[in-house]
Amino acid sequence: MSGHSKWSSIKHKKGAADAKRGAAFTKLARAIQVAAREGGG
Repeated sequence: MSGHSKWSSIKHKKGAADAKRGAAFTKLARAIQVAAREGGG
């Protein structure tokens, strides 16, 4: 049923993109925490 549910076709692409973005954000947040700890806040 092509064209029936736009969301069902979007969610496959969006899932991969969101996972990639989430991993990058987590890496960045961890780097900030380490820098803050080493820098004394």
